[in-house]
Amino acid sequence: MHCWDIHTHRQGQPYSIFQAGKSNMPAGIPVSMGIHPWELDSNWETYFEKIKRVAAQNPCVLAIGEAGFDRLKGPQISLQKEALYAQAKAAAELGIPLILHCVKSHDLLLEYLKSAKSPPCIIWHGWNQKSELAAQLLPFPVFFSFGRQLLHPGSNAAKWLVACPIDRVFFETDDSELEIESIYQAASLILQLPEARLAEQVIANWNAISKRKIS
Repeated sequence: MHCWDIHTHRQGQPYSIFQAGKSNMPAGIPVSMGIHPWELDSNWETYFEKIKRVAAQNPCVLAIGEAGFDRLKGPQISLQKEALYAQAKAAAELGIPLILHCVKSHDLLLEYLKSAKSPPCIIWHGWNQKSELAAQLLPFPVFFSFGRQLLHPGSNAAKWLVACPIDRVFFETDDSELEIESIYQAASLILQLPEARLAEQVIANWNAISKRKIS
């Protein structure tokens, strides 16, 4: 059973989804494509039309993203909302998840979720928020990807992993140099579950929410 890395910025790692963003898509590897809120500008729609065409035609595009909200480092909120809503719509139409970047913007996500008629499954990457905030998201198709914060037993990520429904859980390395196995090992210790069981669960979780399967 393979330990899938659901979100990484390192290209060429086995059993991983590479964050290609809005760049040219690497050939033949699983990727996520989208426009990060840091990269939004007046031409974002032109870029996104290209991304939509690639994503529709190429089954290696497993997710849309990163997309989302960032109040600390991003353009005006109206532009961020417009871009997130468009990218979420594309993910829903393709039947694939959206990888979410969300900083100081929990309220904006809830606003979207409460207004959307058919939101895609959303994977909040690098989850390290308080459990009370996570609980507010459980009525919606929101999932949680845990990364390097699990190496710190007292972190918000570690606390929520214990309480989080197991069918909402994913693991990632993001932009770190860690090996994904170290994240699974940390999660195994926290949950008292074998790493193989967690690997199996992550694959099952993905395949339950995406038309584009992993194994």
